[in-house]
Amino acid sequence: MLKKLCIAIFLLSGALAQAAAPTPPSVKGRAWLLADLSSGQILASENLAERFEPASLTKLMTAYVVFGALRDKRITLEQQANVSERAWKATGSRMFIEPRKPVTIDELLRGMVVQSGNDASIALAEAVSGSEDVFVSLMNQEATRLGMKDTKFMNASGLPDPQHLTTAQDLYQLTAALIRDFPEHYARYYSQKEYRYNNITQLNRNRLLWLDPSVDGAKTGHTEAAGYCLIASSRRGERRLLSVLLGSTSEAVRAQESLKLLNWGYQAFDSVKLYAKGKVVKTIPVWKGKAKQVDAGFAGDLVLTVPKAKAANLKAELLSRQPLMAPVMQAQPVGVLRVTLDGEAVGEYNLIALEAVPAAGFFGRTWDTLRLWWK
Repeated sequence: MLKKLCIAIFLLSGALAQAAAPTPPSVKGRAWLLADLSSGQILASENLAERFEPASLTKLMTAYVVFGALRDKRITLEQQANVSERAWKATGSRMFIEPRKPVTIDELLRGMVVQSGNDASIALAEAVSGSEDVFVSLMNQEATRLGMKDTKFMNASGLPDPQHLTTAQDLYQLTAALIRDFPEHYARYYSQKEYRYNNITQLNRNRLLWLDPSVDGAKTGHTEAAGYCLIASSRRGERRLLSVLLGSTSEAVRAQESLKLLNWGYQAFDSVKLYAKGKVVKTIPVWKGKAKQVDAGFAGDLVLTVPKAKAANLKAELLSRQPLMAPVMQAQPVGVLRVTLDGEAVGEYNLIALEAVPAAGFFGRTWDTLRLWWK
């Protein structure tokens, strides 16, 4: 049973209520979205779930899997990788690796991220898994784990394949996970403007790295079928916004439209940190436990993105699970924060126990059983 408790807070969660959301700008692209990574809210979108060819945006997942292998110490940045004939002969964008010339994992990552090298992507896949086919299986396993339900990868580079498809929603989830799970690697590679290998200097195709100093990544992509695509991440102060643009018409247009989205997001919304991770929000009664109450809060920082001038219209009520019986495990859900905006339901957050409450002894449990009966 959920019991209403009084709590004096105002907030917003989940997707923005349509009535309250500012009108986004017109965007030249087949699909797009803008999200605030500080709160995890999608601020605006179009064709969010339509499937498209991802082109070199695929390399975000290739990097995610490689970063995982580095974390698990299955490879190292200094390790030299073999360059197969298959990697050497890769078509499309290249970093120009050669079979008999030593190249490290670090160099291959720069060649893949900065130069968008298809040859580097294949060499990394082979270094991690022995073959690109086995590596692609890992890519698809990670996609499933991350909730990318409309994505299927067929290769590590993004070369066209009729089954190689994803969505703006899934690419948002992937890029958010890459920045969240591997912040040091993201900072190391994705803001680099140019890279020189084999006496060839190539510029990062993400023009926003030059146009906006707050942009620090993430990836471009282009094929004839996919059009011009760009995922861009920008950090201003404590806020980080992420734009995903698929199927635009040129390099210049994808940069212009992405910057337009990012600027609109910063100008039309504010992010507010309501509660820090582990902060006590409410103390909730516990029955049949060694303690008579438990402190409740949130598993992570509760950050909310709200339209400017709308904060006064946001309201919430806390519902606790009553009667709450011991034993109570740490991190066990013990309540729900239900949110409305202008009277419309917006979303809910689980409130968790910040500590464990073991069950009381026989006499303590018996006494509380009688108290509940009388109650």
